[in-house]
Amino acid sequence: MANNLTRVIREHNPKYHRSGPKSYVFLLNKYKFSPTKPGPYFLSGKVQQKGKYGMGRLFGGKAHVQRVLQKKSGAAAQHIDVPTEDQQNDSLYLSTVTIGTPPQTFKLDLDTGSADLWVSTRLSSPSRLGHTLIDHQVFSTALSKPLTQGHNVYDPKKSSTFKNTSGATWKISYGDGSTASGIVGTDNVTIGGLTVENQSIELAKTLSTSFASGVGDGLLGLAYGTINTVRPKPVTTPVENMMAQKDIPQTSELFTAYLGSYKDKNDPDHGASFYTFGYIDQKALAGQTPYYTPIDSSNGFWQFKSTTASVGSKKIQRAGNTAIADTGTTLALVDDNLCQAIYDAIPGAKYDEQQQGYLFPTNTQVDRLPVVAFDVGGKEFAVQKEDLAFADAGHGMTYGGIQSRGDLPFDILGDTWLKGVYAAGSHDLS
Repeated sequence: MANNLTRVIREHNPKYHRSGPKSYVFLLNKYKFSPTKPGPYFLSGKVQQKGKYGMGRLFGGKAHVQRVLQKKSGAAAQHIDVPTEDQQNDSLYLSTVTIGTPPQTFKLDLDTGSADLWVSTRLSSPSRLGHTLIDHQVFSTALSKPLTQGHNVYDPKKSSTFKNTSGATWKISYGDGSTASGIVGTDNVTIGGLTVENQSIELAKTLSTSFASGVGDGLLGLAYGTINTVRPKPVTTPVENMMAQKDIPQTSELFTAYLGSYKDKNDPDHGASFYTFGYIDQKALAGQTPYYTPIDSSNGFWQFKSTTASVGSKKIQRAGNTAIADTGTTLALVDDNLCQAIYDAIPGAKYDEQQQGYLFPTNTQVDRLPVVAFDVGGKEFAVQKEDLAFADAGHGMTYGGIQSRGDLPFDILGDTWLKGVYAAGSHDLS
């Protein structure tokens, strides 16, 4: 099997438009944290009445409070629900995954910060599947044609290895009102030459237009199944199943992420960006000895101790702090004190309330930028200086790649930091 394992190329989405505020709003919705820095976006409690016969029925049932993302709008600072166009609904990078027998091909967002595998479907006979749910989301044949236009669509009827998961359903909803939901089943999922058998897959039967507007065909979560959205019982993720599958050697029970940049095509690695499943790419490792640290999976993430940081020559102690590695996040989010220290070290940097983020002058020379590094279980790894800049913010300013985590109790280290390391995830440190 090892001879069949290959890199899973992380392909740049040419239609992706970088926006600092939109990416930040996406994270506010994904992690449901409250901002601690001023700006137009905030979380509020919204009362919803759940009646005897469902939402919108005022009699019977009970009311509950849901945390929703809202926006201050107009001179009177009226509070409104966040418009779909305020959130980043597309993926910067996509990877090829096949599902079923014979294989059906999809472009998915591989995300270590979530645990669902979903694709959309346009089922001509939904009753044939019963109440099935698939925990790794892809476009499938249960959706209407307008929502699947331009996407690869999964058709379980064309796969001889598809099986129903009776009674399972799933639903993902965000504070801006966008949702995806459907049924669940199992099928074989192949990625990088490694086949995970009987993997749960979430088939979308309903999908907000904001989800359908992106280029990708769905999402493949690489986090732990405890945060999976399938009900009545969460399902295990591809990585968990890969590690439990008997025909995969224990030494191959891992995955790696090498996140380069399409902008680095003139570098020695030509800006290569890829994942591997079942092996460590020795060329990317470049003769270095891997450094390992224990993972705390209790929250469902690849979470580790991160008790120091460096900004230039300044060492910052962060007792008790932890961080998660998230390939589905373009930014890095840290506590406000560290954020302030980083931008205090960049000439001309400032916090902008309208964009709810830190900016710095676009013409800042690289040698004027500080070396910023984050601790991973006792050893610090630096952000590449070029990745301190995320997106054009207008008026000669750039939206920074490191921003405030608000009231989140841990850091989120996304692409801004991950591009500077070669990361590997395994349940077995040996």
